[in-house]
Amino acid sequence: MDYLVQEEQLTVKQACSCVALSRASYYRKPVDLAIKDAPVIDALNSIIAKHGRWGFGLCFDRLRNQGYPWNHKKVWRVYKDMKLNMPRRTKKRLPKLPKQPLVAPILPNHIWSLDFMHDALYRGKAFRTLNVIDESNREALTIEIDFSLPAARVIRVLEQLEEIHGLPEAIRLDNGPELRATVFTEWCESKGIELKYIQPGKPQQNAFIERFNRTYRHEVLNAYLFDDLEQAREITEAWIRSYNEERPHGALGKLPPKSFRQQAENSLLPVSH
Repeated sequence: MDYLVQEEQLTVKQACSCVALSRASYYRKPVDLAIKDAPVIDALNSIIAKHGRWGFGLCFDRLRNQGYPWNHKKVWRVYKDMKLNMPRRTKKRLPKLPKQPLVAPILPNHIWSLDFMHDALYRGKAFRTLNVIDESNREALTIEIDFSLPAARVIRVLEQLEEIHGLPEAIRLDNGPELRATVFTEWCESKGIELKYIQPGKPQQNAFIERFNRTYRHEVLNAYLFDDLEQAREITEAWIRSYNEERPHGALGKLPPKSFRQQAENSLLPVSH
């Protein structure tokens, strides 16, 4: 264009006509997207730096919860330009099975879910985790980590939670030996807690904590190599705070568990006249 206008002495209109370019495009100054999208890039980087395994949906919901106004198309364009859209493996679909209804309670402390997980330190020493969540808002109440977690230790964890949250009306759990031990069942009976044991080989009946376990495995246990239990506990405690206070949850209207609980409790407050 510059050659046609300056060397060939054509008007801008004639030069644009020769190369099939609109005059608006000629006069429009090129925009550096790196500068234009800098706020979006910075916001995404701040999330990815802390949550390296979050996908686009979680990142976008987190941006919305933080008050950013960008729509999903703009954020998705920048997300792709940053090459954050990692390819994902697909799994073979299985035949549909009859669904087992699992309704989340409305009120907190109605039903808790409890389950164990396994992992190992960098030097190969195996350890266990005891995960406890509130089914009403999927809040992570605690994750206890040690080399051994017998029935007496499970009771101690629940007693610690009692001082903070009180105790639930019921606990959903599997049939592990620690959870079938007489000392544990008698303690729960003395506290008036109903034990909802799932059927053997039916983990989907405890789906809320199974889904939580997958997230914890993906974002913590598989993401770090632990030198010792103290390191595993510190990383887990920081992750629990983030999970409860920051991480958007699809089943909770894309709110973090604590925000959802606060919203639910406010809706149940009596209206003053």
